[in-house]
Amino acid sequence: MEDSLPMGETDVTAQEGRSTAGPSPIVGEAAPEPPATSHAAGTSGWQARLRSLRSPGRPRIWFEILLIAVSYWLYSLVRNAVPEQKAQALANADWIWSAEKSLGLAFEETVNHAVNSVTWLIVSMNYYYATLHFVVTIGVLVWLFRRHPGRYAATRLVLFATTAVALLGYYLYPLAPPRLMNGANFIDTVLVHETWGSMASGNFKNMSNQYAAMPSMHIGWSLWCGLTIFALASAPWARILGLLYPTLTLVVIVATANHFWLDAVGGMICLAFGYAVSRTWYGSLPHHLPKWVPSRQGGRLTGVRSARLPRPSPEPAPEPETAGARRS
Repeated sequence: MEDSLPMGETDVTAQEGRSTAGPSPIVGEAAPEPPATSHAAGTSGWQARLRSLRSPGRPRIWFEILLIAVSYWLYSLVRNAVPEQKAQALANADWIWSAEKSLGLAFEETVNHAVNSVTWLIVSMNYYYATLHFVVTIGVLVWLFRRHPGRYAATRLVLFATTAVALLGYYLYPLAPPRLMNGANFIDTVLVHETWGSMASGNFKNMSNQYAAMPSMHIGWSLWCGLTIFALASAPWARILGLLYPTLTLVVIVATANHFWLDAVGGMICLAFGYAVSRTWYGSLPHHLPKWVPSRQGGRLTGVRSARLPRPSPEPAPEPETAGARRS
């Protein structure tokens, strides 16, 4: 029977027989690779740890609360520990005011007097200046934590780096706000209207460094909030409010005579530095990172929105064999 097979089938059979042969003894007896040295293992461990730190992860609520509380305490401590170089701060304010006049953009005094003439408006701005700076910033952080956990750490790093470099500005360039300038006609709206407002006015003036006006963190933080909302919010009205918030903040800091508009430029520069730091560390801008990420705790995937997959239908049971089929 084998002689009657065609030549092609004989070749295929022979090839199939060769293909089922075991592995070559030469390959099987190859020497295993030497284990990695402890130095290499340690290096790879540090590299893995660094990659883990630079990859987005699910934030932990208690760690974030503690981190923000300690960071703001340190910020306030360092800011108020900067020497109040009153003479230099007043000289710098005179220089800023002269520079703005030379540019034809010294409009702060006009805005200050115009808004101060409308009592309900300036009182509202005093409270705006004193409260929303903290309320909106914390609100955006909470929103990021709940709705964009994968982008939270990178966006929070922007805020922290912005604030850290601002402290350097307070130390290197003491600046008096317009309301404290000598020979100027600015109105301290908190004192005039006896409202609870700036920590640098009234009964609170000894609790805060009054000559730390450059850069303006009211602008740095509000612009951080506005850009974050504009980049991540899906509702058009929310994105519009995100852009309006730093714009209105600029009007408020000028109308209350707490800052020059050039202080706002300083806050924008600090924010740009914060974004550069975050992009360098995470390799991408915050809004380009994934929205939902797996948790690293216990291998559970939390914070991940996944589709609910249908359960597979059970396979049909095999039909019992009949007596006739068994006899055949």
